[in-house]
Amino acid sequence: MAPFSKVLVANRGEIAIRIFRTLRELEIAPVAVYSEADRDSLHVHVAPEAYLLGPGAPAESYLNQDRILDAAQRAGAEAVHPGYGFLAENAGFARACADAGLTWIGPPPEAIEAMGSKVAARETMSAAGVPIVPGTTDAVTSAAEVVKLGEQLGWPLAIKASAGGGGKGLKVVGSAEEAERAFEAAQREGEAYFSDPAVYVERYLEDPRHVEVQVLADAHGNVIHLGERDCTIQRRHQKLVEETPSPAVDAALRERIGQIAADAARAVGYRNAGTIEGLLDTGGNYYFLEMNTRIQVEHTVTELVTGLDLVREQVLIAAGEPLSLSQEQVQLRGHAIECRINAEDVTTGFLPTPGWITGYREPGGPGVRVDSGVAAGSEVVGLYDPLVAKLCVHGVDREHARRRMLRALGEFEIDGVTTLLGFHQALLEHDCFVRGETCHGVVESKELAEQSQELSHQTTNVTPSSDGGARARERVVEAEVDGRRFEVKLFIPEPPHAELVRRRRERDTRRGHHGAARDAIVSPMQGTVLAVEVSDGDEVTAGQVVCVVEAMKMENEVAAPRSGVVTELSVAAGDPITTGQVICVVKQEADGGA
Repeated sequence: MAPFSKVLVANRGEIAIRIFRTLRELEIAPVAVYSEADRDSLHVHVAPEAYLLGPGAPAESYLNQDRILDAAQRAGAEAVHPGYGFLAENAGFARACADAGLTWIGPPPEAIEAMGSKVAARETMSAAGVPIVPGTTDAVTSAAEVVKLGEQLGWPLAIKASAGGGGKGLKVVGSAEEAERAFEAAQREGEAYFSDPAVYVERYLEDPRHVEVQVLADAHGNVIHLGERDCTIQRRHQKLVEETPSPAVDAALRERIGQIAADAARAVGYRNAGTIEGLLDTGGNYYFLEMNTRIQVEHTVTELVTGLDLVREQVLIAAGEPLSLSQEQVQLRGHAIECRINAEDVTTGFLPTPGWITGYREPGGPGVRVDSGVAAGSEVVGLYDPLVAKLCVHGVDREHARRRMLRALGEFEIDGVTTLLGFHQALLEHDCFVRGETCHGVVESKELAEQSQELSHQTTNVTPSSDGGARARERVVEAEVDGRRFEVKLFIPEPPHAELVRRRRERDTRRGHHGAARDAIVSPMQGTVLAVEVSDGDEVTAGQVVCVVEAMKMENEVAAPRSGVVTELSVAAGDPITTGQVICVVKQEADGGA
């Protein structure tokens, strides 16, 4: 008998579709929700029932608790699965679900609160005997405190938002001179993303491995761990590649950090699926970092090596059932790797590239899994995370999995937007990845960006424009020569005059308010202005940050390309901004201010 008749999934995209699949296997009817920006999204079409929440902005749709609860009531749902992101780690929403008579498919609100504050979590873990990175267990309230801690602990330090996660609200500060700016930036991100500006400080570990442990806990006192995942390869402190087992963890260390994770879960009375994240330094020391009180993006690799369906376990635990296996029954087989295929451009520092997907074909074959929320004709919406798909492979060992991933990447076709397909190919072929190293300094290097771009040109068929549209037409035909059949992809660039017209239009747009387009600083992406760091009349130097733009859940600093004086500042914090929109003009002194 199914534990629930209907479950509302309070999320979107690939994770919503992934949860739908498990619900159907359990003979539970899935219910979708969507924003106006997601009317034509794949997760809406594959659900048997879907409810509109409101406008595209997350605050008015996927983060609007009242509208989600109203949708659940209208649908007659018995439970809510939050997926990850949005409201997944919101204790208030978990309580609101319970108050509305809905089962929350997640941990108790008290556990979310205990782990949601990184400051409180560090204190709790320290008291439970779980090792933490040296630093504060209280919130830091000024840049002066940061400087004092730097003198005590040594530089560099990491300033982190207490309610942060996913790299949000994390700033690395290398000296006393950098403390004030980093402190303010971490506070700002904490407030913007989590409505909590509180920050704490810990020693910044040089080139550690980011190793996390998957745990499951039921309401009957059973807690198990499912091995570790290595999530070291990141950009902007956000994960790009995950694998299990970690190349740096042996059986003895696996047992030790697994026990640390289980102890951490017990310390907060945890229930459901969760992840203990930690840092493994070059000396083999493992430190608690934080706990993610939800299913993880990278849960896929754990499923591949254990054979378990973690979402199924979540649902059954929420229904009051005991875990389906004991720690002794957990078996890890082979090696799994996940590559996050984001709509981002490596050559522009991983800036998001929202737009329309004009062609889409997933790889397949033995040991290949694709979790995706798009199809040909789908839009990568600039309001949300740039994740297009998760490409996962399973092999008998790491090298087998690496080669299988390269094969699958070569088969994957995504046209219309720039993605990380070429980046992942370049990375997995790099010596540092082959040797199982951290690839520190390689991921965001110019060398890898150039290799990624070259590989992307070999696999993509449409060059995106700055606004996410296509700058080329594509035609796929079949040809046969001497009995041999070929698939031929014709890449038809726009006529030269089309590019000339576009450039003139962009120039005219920039000159709409300014006489000299070359002096204008424009936004490289669509998003929201989080902060403006200058005022009219300020003198700036080349490379100085002018403003910070948030796009697709990432904070991007826009810097002055030259030294000069700021004039005609036209944006303020909180303003929406479009690609190519003028932020300000920087007049060089040589221009005489004219």
